Amino acid sequence: MLDRVLLGGGGSPSSALRPVRVASAVDEVSDRLLTAIAVGDFLPGERLPAERELTGLLHVSRPTVREAVARLQAVGVVEIRRGRNGGTYVRDSWTESTAAAVRHTLLPRWEEFEQLFDLRGLVEGMVAATAARRRSAKDLEPMRDALTAYLSASTQRDAHTADSAFHQAVRAATGNPQIVMLSQDLLARISLGFPVEPWGKGEQTHFHQGGEDHKALYEAIAGGEPERAEEIARGHFTISADLIRDVLERVRAR
Repeated sequence: MLDRVLLGGGGSPSSALRPVRVASAVDEVSDRLLTAIAVGDFLPGERLPAERELTGLLHVSRPTVREAVARLQAVGVVEIRRGRNGGTYVRDSWTESTAAAVRHTLLPRWEEFEQLFDLRGLVEGMVAATAARRRSAKDLEPMRDALTAYLSASTQRDAHTADSAFHQAVRAATGNPQIVMLSQDLLARISLGFPVEPWGKGEQTHFHQGGEDHKALYEAIAGGEPERAEEIARGHFTISADLIRDVLERVRAR
């Protein structure tokens, strides 16, 4: 959908989510996963998507995903757990491999990422304004629940989950599945193919700002104030953009 918005001169899809090239598939998947972890798509202690899900998200084979994950394990970024709650879990680590992966992944695409940040502010402003115009009393219930969960979260993962639930509730309040898809597609582009919000290191300042924004956005939507809701949403989504910029600046300094 958004490929048509960000087409290059030749009419090919945006490189941010173009299917991985076979010749360098393992390198590309490894770099994307390392970068996704660096920007906080997946937090320490969190389980990565299952192998089957990763193959679908990144359009590669299971052996490619398996080898890429093995590389992450070898450099200490993830650990493999067996048993009932087994899977691939993120460790709290940052290595030289991480820095190189971020550079490989973000630098060649940076102009496009800046375009995406701009586009996302416009789209999410429209989403919030539409929600404020159309929301029903029933639509507000999951927003309130997610806001309460965010403000009372005791861990980064709980806050991350509540943040996702809040924005999903805002999207749903538009009453238009096409708007929901547009917002989700743009999130996936900014998050390197993974439909989760970048979270950085879960800095307290970002958590506090997110909470203040959520409260203000809920009040604007509940009060039927589309212009205010749009303004708040456009400002709120600069947090994710700034987190990604910060990560890139960090690796540039290495």
